Amino acid sequence: MLENGLLVLADDLSGAVETAACLRPLGQSTTVELARQDPAPTAHNAQAVVVMDLDIRALPATEAGRITSVALRGAGDRVFVKIDSQLRGNVGAVLSAAADRPLVVAPALPALRRSVVGGVAHLHGVPLHRSDAWQVEGTSPPRSIAEALTPLPCRTIALETVRSASLRAALAECIATGEVPICDGEMDADLDAVVAAAPDGARLAGSGGLAAALGRTAPEPADETPITPTGNPLLLVVGTASPEAAEQLRIAELRGMRTVACSTTDLVGQGTSESALSRALVALERGPTALRIDPSEPVAPGQSRNLVRGLASTAARIVERQPGPVDIVLTGGETARLVLDALGVRRLVPVGQIHHGAVHSRTPAGTSVVTRPGSFGESDSLARIVEHLRPAGIERLPK
Repeated sequence: MLENGLLVLADDLSGAVETAACLRPLGQSTTVELARQDPAPTAHNAQAVVVMDLDIRALPATEAGRITSVALRGAGDRVFVKIDSQLRGNVGAVLSAAADRPLVVAPALPALRRSVVGGVAHLHGVPLHRSDAWQVEGTSPPRSIAEALTPLPCRTIALETVRSASLRAALAECIATGEVPICDGEMDADLDAVVAAAPDGARLAGSGGLAAALGRTAPEPADETPITPTGNPLLLVVGTASPEAAEQLRIAELRGMRTVACSTTDLVGQGTSESALSRALVALERGPTALRIDPSEPVAPGQSRNLVRGLASTAARIVERQPGPVDIVLTGGETARLVLDALGVRRLVPVGQIHHGAVHSRTPAGTSVVTRPGSFGESDSLARIVEHLRPAGIERLPK
């Protein structure tokens, strides 16, 4: 079991690493564990922050809840549950498993203008259920956070209460009646107030915004580890076909990055992926290279996950074909997890954030891995990540 350290549970890898970066100031050590079947907290010192990626976002709800319950056995009260700010995944099943102890929920993410007002998630001021954020999910988004948490009994803590002196009493009363408080929030200060007012022993559940608020309670910020260019080849794997990702790739290409587009045949065909593999190997010899799904081909419903698996498999084969280590950039939690699983990576140590959600980590072997949720980042996000790992004037170093 975890001995007085802080345990964090996340349902996908990019969210796990995002949360770990936010919580680094709280611990003498912070690690991200890529959990396998039936994970359980292992012994760590009292100053450790251990983030477990349970990899359960795409699982059936009952299985996601069961795995969460197993991970929480013996974990105590010092638990943070990372949920998606857009409420994707098995939010209700995961928080039902965590609600065997008092639970306070605050999913706002001010850094990306994702707020909660009246118990409803909003994206840039638009209610989630009226946005197009779930257009590739295959289902409709919940109309409220309470609906996402069904069957848990919930009560919305309105914004005016969050910003008042009565917040602590409101949270305590809600928990005393057996309800889960869902806190409104628009700004970082709102989330800071929730962390400060949460009853002792209550578990916190929220997005990276609430994790950042918890991290701000540390007496000092975490030190950033200086970047030492490795000279390794740099491979980016972009597992989303969103318009935002297309623009990010375009900006990075203008600054010298190469892109290899993989067709459906490349990724799910029988024995035909050598084409994309060969093109990527040649490009990687010349400099930073991005691997992506060909945006010109329509994706049939239900095919996207197979394409992402094929993309991850191709990326792993590229890395394995290299004579030495490769640094990698992974966008999207599912893509990141599949690539690292294929490469046998079981643990990451975050060393700093390039921008919110784009976290630079090291593997046990010392290579760099940058992970970022697929929906995060401005148009220059990928360019900034490449420039972070390959500062201006630094080319491939001789071996």
